[in-house]
Parts: sequence; structure tokens; C-alpha cells
Amino acid sequence: MPVGIVLRRAPGVTRWAAWVWTAVDALPGAGAADWRLLREEGGVSFHHAATLDLHLHGADTEAYLHGLAARVPALYVVMRETDDEDRPLDVVLITASPYEAQDYADSGEDIIEKIAMPPALIAWVRDFVETHHREEVFKKRKRDKKDIGQVEDGIGDARIAQMSDVYRSPGNAKKERLQ
Repeated sequence: MPVGIVLRRAPGVTRWAAWVWTAVDALPGAGAADWRLLREEGGVSFHHAATLDLHLHGADTEAYLHGLAARVPALYVVMRETDDEDRPLDVVLITASPYEAQDYADSGEDIIEKIAMPPALIAWVRDFVETHHREEVFKKRKRDKKDIGQVEDGIGDARIAQMSDVYRSPGNAKKERLQ
């Protein structure tokens, strides 16, 4: 589903940042846009920065369920900074999966913004999950029947010649020899 991303530009509060850009809204079914100014008031402007396709995958239904169960279901917008003053952010991805957003956040190079999911998208994602989600059956691993209690594997260190203290580490033995 095509989803438009609305970014808000507000004056910065420090001398190092002239402007603060924030993703604030999603427009389900929006047409193509390239940084179209929507409105401007009091030094704050709203731009329809881009329209990206929101893809849902059958393997990610658990993540969508997790996102829908949140107090406020959200979409995640992944952006990257550019050197262009007219288009300071490149909108890379929109996702409904909090797990996928976390993967992008781990790199530290991307900007991830969380925006409230519009009711139409909540219904669309919920319908997708109800159609495609399959609960995974828990399978407990079974241990092998090998008896490991009879062999004292790992006790002592072959590099220590004395039998008096089999638990002594090689580092301590070296110090004692030097004294």
C-alpha cells in the first residue's frame, strides 16, 4: 500500500541545529510526492516528503502482532541525512514491524521515527495478520542420553605437573616457579 510520509520542520533550539525535522504523520493511499509543502505557520512547516510502499510479509506476522498490541500502534520511518539543504533527509523505508525498525536502529547511521498508525492502516495490518498468522508450536529440545557423570572431563590443567592442586590455574603456577 502506498503511504505518504509527512515531515515537520521546526526551528532548532541550539546554535548547532538550525532546523529540527520530525516524521509526524502517514497518509495511506497517497500519490507520489517529492517534498511538497503542505502548510506553513509560525516558522513551522509540514512537507509531504515521499510516498513509499508499505510491504507486509507473511513471515513477519508475529512482529505485526507485537506492534498492534502496543498502546498506540505505530509505523516506523527510516531516514538518512543528505547534504542537500532542500531535501535534508532521504526517506528510505516505512514499516509496521518494530523488529525491522530495531534492526535499522542497530546500525546507528539511520534515523528512525515512530509515528502513530492511522486507523485505516491498523485495520489493513490486522486483516493481513488474521489471514496469514500461524502460531508456532513450541518444541522442547530433548537431551541425548549420554552419561557424562563418570568422566571427570576438564578438571585440572595438563600444563601443571603437580598432582597436589589440580584446580590451580597455569598463571599461578608460573608465578610460583619464578619466586
